Amino acid sequence: MTAELPSAHPAYAVALAWQDHLRRDRRRSAHTLRAYAATAHRLIEFLAGHLGGAVDGAALRALQPADLRAFLTKRRRDGLGNSSAARELSAVRGFLAFAAAEGEGSVPRLKGPKIPRSVPRPVSPAEAVSLAEEVGEDASAEWIGARDLAVLLLLYGSGLRIAEALGLTGAALPLGETLSVTGKRSKTRIVPLLSQVRAAIEAYVALCPWAPAKDQPLFRGARGGPLNPELVRRAVRAARVRLGLSERTTPHALRHSFATHLLGRGADLRSLQELLGHASLSSTQIYTAVDMAHLLDVYRNAHPRA
Repeated sequence: MTAELPSAHPAYAVALAWQDHLRRDRRRSAHTLRAYAATAHRLIEFLAGHLGGAVDGAALRALQPADLRAFLTKRRRDGLGNSSAARELSAVRGFLAFAAAEGEGSVPRLKGPKIPRSVPRPVSPAEAVSLAEEVGEDASAEWIGARDLAVLLLLYGSGLRIAEALGLTGAALPLGETLSVTGKRSKTRIVPLLSQVRAAIEAYVALCPWAPAKDQPLFRGARGGPLNPELVRRAVRAARVRLGLSERTTPHALRHSFATHLLGRGADLRSLQELLGHASLSSTQIYTAVDMAHLLDVYRNAHPRA
């Protein structure tokens, strides 16, 4: 049977209500909303042909694992890899859980594809500093160079995400030995501030054409507005080419390096979890794999029988 036109499927109203729920109650980003909505629409369109009729809330609540397996098989034929298939299944589960809450029904249980967990590669302390200095020296103005140097040293010296660094305001001044940072889900944590990082930020503030204000971004763009993180990433990409560093050398890699180097110096996982702002210890445990990967690299390069 020919699939019904989208307007003929009452399930689209369920998808729209789910989007509103994610936006209003879960405060998901616009990017996530677009991706999840696209997944819900793909599922409805597939089910129209798979089930042979209009798709409504009752049809969603009556789905079986075999139906989801058929959907994922179709998506894999479309070229979806393991990671993307796992994300697609996660979005489908969320959509069906929302639909099930609207009436009697349950979410079909189906295991997603196994995804090998990638291990971030840290950069050495010398490379981290060289990268920050190279970006700073290549800037179009002295104050912009000081700004970029301060941002990158902050990522490496305090383990911040780039969004956390650029989210700082003038309220952080005057600087002390610690810094209050607002991370994911608006959670606040305290991180240490090395004297070198503090000096770099203070040098930037002294050169910045805009006086710091408590309600304004600490790190400004060329016109005085908030600094766009893509400008930092672009500067890092150019600098790593000039320095001959790996493509994995990104602003976020500096955060990984902070974690790995602390772990290598004896920091315990619980302390590292607090410093990184991870919600669960499992997120921090990946850095034990990072440290072991580094040790194995040293072993293979140094041992005569490796």
